[in-house]
Amino acid sequence: MSSEPRVPGPGEQLLEQLLASAHAATPMELPALVQRFADAAGLDRIDVYLVDLQQRQLVPLAEGPPALGVDTSVAGSAYRAHTLRVEELAHGRITTWLPLIDGVERLGVIGATASVIDGVLLRRCRTLASILAMVITSKRTASDTFARRTRSETMQLPAEMLRAFLPPRTIGNSDVISTAVLEPAYDIGGDVFDHSLTRSTLYLTILDAMGHNLMSGLTTAVAMAGCRNARRAEAELTELVDTVQEALARWLPEQFCTGILAELDLAGGVLRWCNCGHPPPLLIRDHRVLDRALERPAQPPLGTPALLAGVTWQVHEEALQPGDRVLMYTDGVTELRTGGGAEFGLERFTDSIIRATAAGESAPEALRQLIHSILDRQDNQLRDDATLLLLEWRPSGTR
Repeated sequence: MSSEPRVPGPGEQLLEQLLASAHAATPMELPALVQRFADAAGLDRIDVYLVDLQQRQLVPLAEGPPALGVDTSVAGSAYRAHTLRVEELAHGRITTWLPLIDGVERLGVIGATASVIDGVLLRRCRTLASILAMVITSKRTASDTFARRTRSETMQLPAEMLRAFLPPRTIGNSDVISTAVLEPAYDIGGDVFDHSLTRSTLYLTILDAMGHNLMSGLTTAVAMAGCRNARRAEAELTELVDTVQEALARWLPEQFCTGILAELDLAGGVLRWCNCGHPPPLLIRDHRVLDRALERPAQPPLGTPALLAGVTWQVHEEALQPGDRVLMYTDGVTELRTGGGAEFGLERFTDSIIRATAAGESAPEALRQLIHSILDRQDNQLRDDATLLLLEWRPSGTR
């Protein structure tokens, strides 16, 4: 057996050079770096697209190419389905579209164009997509470039403040996924969500503050900070709620918010939660919303009123079945007005959920379609915040 060290092939060297260069590159330099990779690999070009804030458009990272519709393009199909799509072009060219996914969070797509893309090139493009997803995730908090490219409107100040606190839109592992959306995307006032994973537990929070202004945003920002502070100190669920309650009562005694603070045991599928004056979660099983399955006696909102009432927080439990989804939402969803002035209501909302989940889409895609169906009824104009947080428990041993 030869003891000579193995020399990396040209493809490996190309990817090593890309990775080394990507570490030092600024977001503005990424398109040129990707094109150098394309040239060296024998491709015509590689285009990088990021999904916009509302997940309606795929926006090119470089200047020049047009935006592409998530629902109307081949590139959008790759984004929606999390898989490869091939588009035939003129002059014998094809574009292979690959999703940009960091973990389980969908960031956009890349499109590799050439006359032929064989198995070797495809593997290199997949590796490129993985590297780019990690690079974009690592660099987006240190530059405004990605935020500017993915916005189509001016962000209002309360929304800017709240979005600075938000976690990634989607998190998960082989057993669970949690995904959320916030609307109106550029003008949220008092809604937030939070989710976090440990080896054994998924933590979930949804909050809705009184009002729709900067003070509302400050209220939920303080509440979320209190929640994270207690969670990171390994507090029990009731202690976590108490921490949020005390923070609001001390620092913002005139403000209050509703919310659900929950945790899911990943091994056994037991969901535990405290409901602080919030609409009850909905349990979705076999594409059906189970009537009142997670409805429990209401407790007061977080803030001074609850402190004065001397509330003892109740922890509710429900054992989920593999494949179950749980949807948390704020009342801005059900209190929307239809074109005739009637309240959207829980029944219409439930019907929308069933339609969005019945097609067998992934949790992030089902949630994207659900919020868009609601927005389309309102001509994309909401008077109140509407936040949705969806978890799916699908332990790997049951697939």
